[in-house]
Amino acid sequence: MAMTVHCDVVSAEEKIYSGLVEMLIATGTEGELGIQFGHAPLLSALKPGAVRIIKQGGAEEILYVSGGYLEVQPNLVTLMADSAVRAKDVDEAAALEAQKEAEKALANKTGEFEYSRAAAELAEAAAQLRTIQKLRKNLR
Repeated sequence: MAMTVHCDVVSAEEKIYSGLVEMLIATGTEGELGIQFGHAPLLSALKPGAVRIIKQGGAEEILYVSGGYLEVQPNLVTLMADSAVRAKDVDEAAALEAQKEAEKALANKTGEFEYSRAAAELAEAAAQLRTIQKLRKNLR
């Protein structure tokens, strides 16, 4: 049986997950992070995207986070997300619509602020769609 560590995933709205995990995989600002029992203490900002949780016993759960922070301590992993939802609850139609709107806004380039905001919205919509694709791939 694999070694486990306690993991809490919380957002401003609710606690999404709390339990023992064999591994947590997320995308930090410096790249992919794979956290297992015994990982060195760490604090990292997170990029929008999928977070894979491999629970005790091997079952896997995929979440979408819009950003936040990951803190690793010797006996606890805490993911504090700006917002987080289970991948199965991500609204694909809304993500596609948001992607289209952001692409239109980028094409219109009315100002630096508008451009930056549209680019961030496009990145978030694309991350949501990648999360849905990962979920579908795991269900096959």
